[in-house]
Amino acid sequence: MMDRRTLLSVAPSSFACLAHTAMTSGSANASNPLSPRMPHHPPRARRVVFLCMDGGPSHIDLFDPKPALTKANGQTINKGRLVGAKLLGSPFKAHKSGKSGLEIGETLPELAHHADKLCLMRGMHTDQPNHPQAFLQMHTGLFQFPRPSIGSWVLYGLGTDNANLPGFVSIAPPANNGGTANYGSCFLPAIYQGTRLGQAGRPMANARMANIAGGERRADRQRTQLDVIQEFNRQATPSGPADPLISGLMDSYELAYRMQGEMPPLLDISAESASTKSSYGLDDPASRNFAHQCLLARRLLEAGVRFVEICQPGWDHHRGIQEALTNSCRAIDKPMSGLLGDLAARGMLEDTLVIWSGEFGRTPTSQGGDGRDHNSKGYTMWMAGGGVKGGHVHGGTDELGFEAVSGRMHVHDWHATMLYLLGLDHERLTHRHAGREMRLTDIKGQVEHGIVA
Repeated sequence: MMDRRTLLSVAPSSFACLAHTAMTSGSANASNPLSPRMPHHPPRARRVVFLCMDGGPSHIDLFDPKPALTKANGQTINKGRLVGAKLLGSPFKAHKSGKSGLEIGETLPELAHHADKLCLMRGMHTDQPNHPQAFLQMHTGLFQFPRPSIGSWVLYGLGTDNANLPGFVSIAPPANNGGTANYGSCFLPAIYQGTRLGQAGRPMANARMANIAGGERRADRQRTQLDVIQEFNRQATPSGPADPLISGLMDSYELAYRMQGEMPPLLDISAESASTKSSYGLDDPASRNFAHQCLLARRLLEAGVRFVEICQPGWDHHRGIQEALTNSCRAIDKPMSGLLGDLAARGMLEDTLVIWSGEFGRTPTSQGGDGRDHNSKGYTMWMAGGGVKGGHVHGGTDELGFEAVSGRMHVHDWHATMLYLLGLDHERLTHRHAGREMRLTDIKGQVEHGIVA
């Protein structure tokens, strides 16, 4: 019998690419912990794509226009938590778009074409105005202690539709603000953690999944080699998969072997038509990188991946918001429009939940004269498809945009609602850890039925 260090040393490189993805097993299906499983109730959505804006986009300048703030531009606040600060009216206009008349900022003209698909949740709020804590809470529900990410919970609850691909992919995640914890599985079996593809701030065209090619070995010889290694692993755990490190490696090797056939073609977008690439904005240098990510996300979702997250940095606009916000929007506007249009054209939008959000919003007061500070008390998130009301506004902030005052939705409420749309009861989706039943929403969270179509 080999010890664990020996087992790890003989693992072939072509299987090692997913060793980080799964280090333990455990699910209803022992043969494949990623196999599809029944939801708690009939779902409205089958899959999720989360467009994550790292830095805190300004709701005031994008989705929550404030005429009173524009009128009071330059005035000094004499009450409240920002006493002594000067108000900064939005330098951007908002236009009513679609049949619904949703007000969307002028910096997102392509997205405005899809106004009737969007549900604007203007009453969002979270606990912390600091990036690391708020970003981690958005992804895991808590910032004080390690917790599984939202993608891991969804995969744990539903499994995946394609056994040959990872069920949760994180495209270009940031290295800061919690790093790997934002797509980690924590105490859930680690087969449910996200598989990273690329990294924030680096060109997506250069992103590769390491060791995914089988090299010169024939498939039958790889299978034989893997069978030998798995037999050593089974001998190391004669009473069953009690050791999470070994049983997790067994799961990851099997998935990596299966991925070699399906993942490389998925990552190659060269076969997409010129019109499709143009609709995503791949022909524009300003939007090319995010467009590449959005197109990859559609291909992954279409192939059966359950949860895909795309992260776009650069939204922390403390200075020069007029130019900075314009540039940030130019990078994402056409790709988001292309993604929504493509999903709709393929009949996928009705059961794909599209989510757009940052970790918080921005203040209606100025910082440095032409920027905005962090604001966790009120901000906007939007969702589309997947059973949400299109062309709908839910909740709102006060007349200046300081704080959510109606239709208030905490991050816990959003998580509960997202799971509900996927057919999962957030109070029943639990995993026993440290002597208690843990869940994404901790002991909080209410489903907001007002946004459900």
